[in-house]
Amino acid sequence: MEVFALVGPLYRRVQRRIELDAAQGVSVGVRAVLDLLRENGPMTVPQMGRAQSLSRQFVQRMVNDAAERHLVESIPNPAHRRSSLIRLTDDGRAAITVITTREHTLLRRAGGDLTDADITACVHVLARMLELFDDVDLTDAEPPC
Repeated sequence: MEVFALVGPLYRRVQRRIELDAAQGVSVGVRAVLDLLRENGPMTVPQMGRAQSLSRQFVQRMVNDAAERHLVESIPNPAHRRSSLIRLTDDGRAAITVITTREHTLLRRAGGDLTDADITACVHVLARMLELFDDVDLTDAEPPC
């Protein structure tokens, strides 16, 4: 429980910091969509929702916001006519590159005396905790306000 007590506030503070510092004016939700598409290539909205453990409706709103800013675009999906693929535009790729570069620069300041072993152990613990809750149904999950 000590880990959860630290992770919750840390997560919320990092989210808020990302929004406050966003040079591109990108919300946390849109940023998550851009990052997911950068990492995985074109995806459908339902695929993004499952990958992020968020509702399809919330992800659709984030995709719509990103599309209004010309950061993503819809393309035909050869596997399914009714569910378009969403992909990054050149502007979207540039925006997520600027954002993640800025975030990495900021987060490197936390390094201090942390070793690679410390980071590996932390990731291991968090991954196990995430596995513990794999059975939780997130079909209609909305992010906390």
